[in-house]
Amino acid sequence: MRNATLLVVLLATSVSARSASPLPASVASVQSVADWKAIEAEALEHFLAIVRMDTTDPPGGEKPVSDYLTRVLEKEGIAVETFSIEPNRPNIVARLKGNGSKKPLLLMGHTDTVNVDAKKWTFPPFSAHREGGHIYGRGTVDDKDNVVASLMTMVMLKRMNVPLSRDVIFLAEAGEEGTTRVGINFMAQQHFDKIDAEFCLAEGGGVTRTNGQVKFATVQTLEKIPRAISVTARGPAGHGSVPLENNAVARLGEAVGAIAAWTPPMRINETTASYFKRLATVSTPEEAARYQNVLSPDSKVSGPADQWLRKNEPRHWSMLRSSLSPTIIQGGYRVNVIPSEATATIDVRTAPDEDPAKFLELVKQVVDDPNVELAWAARDVRPGTGNANLASDAFKAVEANITKHYKAITLPTMSTGATDMAYLRAKGMQCYGIGPATDVEDGPKGFAAHSDQERILESEFYRFVRFTWDTVVEIAGTR
Repeated sequence: MRNATLLVVLLATSVSARSASPLPASVASVQSVADWKAIEAEALEHFLAIVRMDTTDPPGGEKPVSDYLTRVLEKEGIAVETFSIEPNRPNIVARLKGNGSKKPLLLMGHTDTVNVDAKKWTFPPFSAHREGGHIYGRGTVDDKDNVVASLMTMVMLKRMNVPLSRDVIFLAEAGEEGTTRVGINFMAQQHFDKIDAEFCLAEGGGVTRTNGQVKFATVQTLEKIPRAISVTARGPAGHGSVPLENNAVARLGEAVGAIAAWTPPMRINETTASYFKRLATVSTPEEAARYQNVLSPDSKVSGPADQWLRKNEPRHWSMLRSSLSPTIIQGGYRVNVIPSEATATIDVRTAPDEDPAKFLELVKQVVDDPNVELAWAARDVRPGTGNANLASDAFKAVEANITKHYKAITLPTMSTGATDMAYLRAKGMQCYGIGPATDVEDGPKGFAAHSDQERILESEFYRFVRFTWDTVVEIAGTR
């Protein structure tokens, strides 16, 4: 193995002055030798470069980022394979070989982003503008931060020739933001052998700061399944000057109102139970009692806490059950004509163990109107999955490094949204969603993911890169 002095010159890493000996193979030693100032500068260069690339989906055009990542990896001597259905929407896979004593670890990030309305941005959405300690741009926290953290981890593992007990695989995927047929669905169905692993780290978690101080970290170990219900009300058409009792628009309004007001039954699982129990330990006494009470099997105890969450913390309320949100209403074409049909679309996020057919029947009972038809609508539905293991080596490593880097408690979390890890969990892979620290105040101010001023703290980007590196070395490094 090359000595540390040579590594400094050729590979832009460093060791302490006392180390002219070969690079040590232990995890702790490997983690201590990196020149983090140089690594942060390099990570920033890559991050700014790919944030400046417009890869919005739709229409989708991830090739510039994929080509950039390929050049960086191949320059380091890391082979890259490309897989695509559409030439402008490639997925790339890179692999570093381990000794085979353990199954591989997959690092995954998506290279597309959601759309932008450029007129609403203070700083251009693809400028990667740096100001006030922040970096602004579409994709800064969804998901080009994960992409670069994984990229830098691969580069450093290769440069430092870190002994690995597992293969480490990097998948930079297309189409996460609504076009999974070109991305994870394609890879999972057609090229799973290229990404098959025991564990996966991807987006879906994060670290929450309040008033600049870290409060807790979430690790996604489970997620709800996105579905959609179409609601169609029918009645006779007529002149608007003659009100009709069976007006289709009015019937639709009543049906949508009933759906929105309904409280589906709670479905508590290992992840959500652990989440609220752990959250209670870092909350005020009043909050802690509420989080503990909502888990009670006694409805007289859980009911009031559940009602409070619905009104004041809807995200937490949604984590406890399948949820329904009316999002689209269509009906009528002119003011003086009563239409014969009106439709609505309901955004449904079912709990992973929810039976879709039985759930639809429950919703029909809530509406209770023979003139209103309810059916599952077409949607990019992800597969149902089981809970990731909270006692695995990977989860323990993630938790240990959250403690090390953020001095915070780890909350296993069931995401109310959807990630591409669902496709991998359906194949039996243990997946854990991670992410950088963000300020809880950023969401209401319009600075969060999918917002018109998406941004990341530069210091937290660096901390996330280092957290990812240490976590991967601990999971995959030879001890």
